[in-house]
Amino acid sequence: MTECVARLAQGVTELPRDQWDACAGDANPFMSWDFLAALERSGSVGGDSGWQPLPLVVDGPDGRIAAAAPLYGKSHSQGEYVFDHGWADAWERAGGQYYPKIQIASPFSPVPGPRLLLRDELLAPALIAGIEAVVEQNRLSSAHATFVAPEQVPLFEAAGWLIREDSQFHWTNRGYGDFSDFLADLSSAKRKNIRKERQRAVEGLEIAHLTGAALTEAHWDIFWTFYQDTGARKWGRPYLTRAFFSLLGESMAERVMLVLALRHGRPIAGALNLIGADTLYGRYWGCTEDVPNLHFELCYYQAIDIAIARGLNRVEAGAQGGHKLARGYVPEPTFSAHFIPNAGFRRAVSDFLEAERQGVRRDRLWLAERTPFRKGEMGLG
Repeated sequence: MTECVARLAQGVTELPRDQWDACAGDANPFMSWDFLAALERSGSVGGDSGWQPLPLVVDGPDGRIAAAAPLYGKSHSQGEYVFDHGWADAWERAGGQYYPKIQIASPFSPVPGPRLLLRDELLAPALIAGIEAVVEQNRLSSAHATFVAPEQVPLFEAAGWLIREDSQFHWTNRGYGDFSDFLADLSSAKRKNIRKERQRAVEGLEIAHLTGAALTEAHWDIFWTFYQDTGARKWGRPYLTRAFFSLLGESMAERVMLVLALRHGRPIAGALNLIGADTLYGRYWGCTEDVPNLHFELCYYQAIDIAIARGLNRVEAGAQGGHKLARGYVPEPTFSAHFIPNAGFRRAVSDFLEAERQGVRRDRLWLAERTPFRKGEMGLG
């Protein structure tokens, strides 16, 4: 194979949109040029955010990008959803400097997907070697590829990266014609509970689904209020800027599904989803009026309705949330990959990951036995 040269850019906005997307594909919106560029142009990353865009690309013989990876220089571990604060503390107690580090991810998005964007599959080793070179040449502590698509985990394993395992709750469409078909797969008690929960949640409310040209700046103003409320309670300050939502609407409206709950025509709550090739991705939620179970209705049940109506295979409703289990979302494995040059530190992290992995798998099996599905209807993925 001809020797490959990897190069860093100062953001995807420095790179041709069509060439980036030819590598990323169109299945996962969080790896698209439009999504990553909206983060950069809105100031959600860059500046003093602690996320410095440094996309790495490998050019093919035709002079076009043949492989790429969404790299970020990180000065903290916020907005990643794969927690390494303990690793940072241990490394710094030993006299090392953990930050800055390299993150390969879609910022603020705990969404499994490709992290090696490959127009030419044979360039995966060269792309990984390029990431390693960035770490070693700059004497950084580590690189972390988070929420790696399962099919790409072997590529990182082959390069000797450490693999970390966790779980998320996902819903799978088993060819349902409507929500009632889905309920038919559940135990009688769970079926009744969900029906009552949905009925009570929407009493006196109107539910609206908005996508494409139906989305306006007024809707983004409303959703920004919801997002700020949730962000202030969870993270102290929201990760995304108001401008991000406008840019998302300008460039990706057809891949956005905004679900609003309205009382007397006034929105009181909303959930923002992105539409992939076969998956609906639930991302943000917020409200200005506290209504019991409305969160479950907008984020989980409406998402199921939308996925069935659009013929999508899955709903991925974000990180954490054991309460999703009773609502038909079952635990699925998620993966991250970690490059740690220091041999001693690597051994310590490897030992930690092996013990953690056993616990994660035990928990997932325990949860799988407690899904709301009728016995024999649903196995663990």
